[in-house]
Amino acid sequence: MSKAVRIHETGGPAVMRWEDHDPGAPGPEEVRLHQEAVGLNYIDVYHRAGLYPLPALPAVLGLEGAGVVDSVGSDVSEFKPGDRVAYAGIPPGAYAQDRCIPAHRLVRLPDSIETRQAAGMMLRGMTARYLLYGCHSVKAGDRILIHAAAGGVGSIVCQWASHLGAEVIGTVGSVAKAEMAQKNGCHHTILYGETDFAERVNTITDGRGVDVVYDGLGQATFLKSLDCLRPMGMMVSFGQASGAVPPLDIGVLAAKGSLFLTRPSLMAYTAHREDLLAHARDLFDVVTKGVVAITIGQTYPLEDAARAHQDLEGRKTTGSTVMIP
Repeated sequence: MSKAVRIHETGGPAVMRWEDHDPGAPGPEEVRLHQEAVGLNYIDVYHRAGLYPLPALPAVLGLEGAGVVDSVGSDVSEFKPGDRVAYAGIPPGAYAQDRCIPAHRLVRLPDSIETRQAAGMMLRGMTARYLLYGCHSVKAGDRILIHAAAGGVGSIVCQWASHLGAEVIGTVGSVAKAEMAQKNGCHHTILYGETDFAERVNTITDGRGVDVVYDGLGQATFLKSLDCLRPMGMMVSFGQASGAVPPLDIGVLAAKGSLFLTRPSLMAYTAHREDLLAHARDLFDVVTKGVVAITIGQTYPLEDAARAHQDLEGRKTTGSTVMIP
C-alpha cells in the first residue's frame, strides 16, 4: 500500500500522520504520478496550521513534487507513462508516494534537470520568476532588497537578479547565511537582528532607496520595508513567515512617496497553462545554463515531515528542502 502524510485537523507539526494512502486511478484529465521527491515550502506550514484553509479535511499536504508518470487518464495526450515530470501549485497532495494530479498542472522535465533538483526548485524558482519579471521587471541598474536572502526563494532571486544586472541587497539572520547570500550574488548583506535594515539600505543607496522590495517575511519587516523604497517604488509582499501583515491604512503609501504595493501568488501568475509553461521554461533555462544553482540545503524522509516543518519554522534550513517518499 502506498503511503502519504495526512492531517485530520489543523495545528502544529504533530498533527501530521504517516498513513496508508490509495490515490486510485487517474480521472479522464489526470495523471497518476509515482513521486521521487517532494518539496517543502512555507505555504505547507500555513495549510497545516489552518492559516490558509484547505478545501477539506482529512487532507494530504504539499504543493510541489517531481517523479515519473505511472498512468494517464483517457483524455490525456500530452504525457505518457515513463515521462519525467514536475509541478508546483494547487491542488495540494504532494506529501505522498503516489498521487493523481490534473495533467495541465504538470511540466515535462528536461534531461538536464534531476528529479530531486526539480522538487527543490519548482515553486521557489517560478516564484522568483514572477517576482523578477511580473511584479517588477528587473533590469540592469535596478536596486532591489530581498529579505531572507539565503532562503529558498531568496537564494534564487539573488542569483537571477544579479545576472540581470541589478544591485542586490539582502537581509539575513546570521553571518553564515550572509556568506551564502554573497556567494549567490548578493552585493550587500544586512544582519537584520543586529542592524536597522532600513537605515542600512538608506546608507547603501545614498538616500535614494531601492526600486523594489521583495518581502516574504511579513509582519516583522513590512513597515520598515516601505521606508527602503524610492518614490514610486514597488513593495512586493509575497509571504508572511514572521506573521501576517496587520491591516494597512493605504494613505501610508502616499505619505512615503506614492508607493506601489502588491500581494502576489504563484497560483495567479501560473493559472493559465501558457503562463505555467513560460515560467517553467525560463526557470529551466537559467538553471541549465548555470546562471542559477539550486542548493538542496537538507533532505528528510517524507515520513519525517514533522521534523522538517519544525526546522523550517525554526529557521534552521538554508536553500531548498526536499523530502524523499
